[in-house]
Amino acid sequence: MLLYMPTKVYSEQGCVEKHAQELASLGSKAMIVTGKHSSGKNGSLSDVTGALENQHVPYVIYDDIEENPSVETVMKARELAISEKTDFVIGIGGGSPLDASKAIALMAANPEKDSTVLYDCNEALPYFPVACVPTTCGTGSEVTPFAILTRHEKRTKKSISHKMYPALALLDGKYLKTASRECLVNTSVDALAHLVESYLNTNSNELNRIYSRQGMYAWAEFKDRLKDDALTEEDYGKMLHASMIAGMAITHTSTSLPHGLSYPVTYELGVPHGRAVGMFLGGYVEQYEDQKEAAKVMEYLGFPNAREFHAYLKDLLGEVKVPEELLEADAAAVMDNPAKLKNYPFAITKEDLIRMAN
Repeated sequence: MLLYMPTKVYSEQGCVEKHAQELASLGSKAMIVTGKHSSGKNGSLSDVTGALENQHVPYVIYDDIEENPSVETVMKARELAISEKTDFVIGIGGGSPLDASKAIALMAANPEKDSTVLYDCNEALPYFPVACVPTTCGTGSEVTPFAILTRHEKRTKKSISHKMYPALALLDGKYLKTASRECLVNTSVDALAHLVESYLNTNSNELNRIYSRQGMYAWAEFKDRLKDDALTEEDYGKMLHASMIAGMAITHTSTSLPHGLSYPVTYELGVPHGRAVGMFLGGYVEQYEDQKEAAKVMEYLGFPNAREFHAYLKDLLGEVKVPEELLEADAAAVMDNPAKLKNYPFAITKEDLIRMAN
């Protein structure tokens, strides 16, 4: 059994300011990678720039990361990083900026390479240090080695071939306060899927299930208030904590069928990632072949059975209308892709996959 978690994590109020020196020590000039608006609204961007300025470390900001960032966006940001002579990257935001920051760190450290190297695993490449400041509670990207990008030529999303752990993660629940309810619901369901899929997984074992189990216990603490739109200030920290643990869980197992099925729904219909994953998650648990293990998951999450869990997700997310032809093509593509089936430990049919949709 293997357990490996190299990212240093600080999870506390005011952690960016408290650990400014350690953040600044990652390099001589930072590239800050973020989206257009949220990091300015929630105060995370000003906290990071203030920390760097106090440590007299220069920086440049790239704030054009879209939701589900593309390879093209990464390459555009890479050019700025190279021209500005940056040597470390700070990602601020949800999974999109954090994933993009890893890919940018790889490409900026290898200026002679073109974008094809992102999905070429034949050569291990150096990458600049990455620090992550998450402001949503979904991907856990701040502690994972994964970076998922949109590949327009293939009309889907896919993790790049290189594994890059951030050097530093700074978690402060206050950054979730300004997030919309839709954002909190969608991202927290993504974290929930990470926890469930990592536990019910070919690669799960006694050690990595420690993360899955503890993350589900943490998720259960706020699940009712999330559904009732009655989250407390304390819940924001719990949600960020659960998301981080979920990231640690999938680091060791990767995800399974709900994630594999979700990507075409997001790409073709524009359904947010967490919502797209959630539409398959309830059916996944209900159909899981080893119902004794599925029952343990329900116990950890505080549900009496998988049917009630499925109903909770439908109530929380609403119904997602997916054309039958897209579901058929989606399921067929998964069945034809051994890489997407290998983390499910039992035989499964295309019809089973289609039935997972809510």
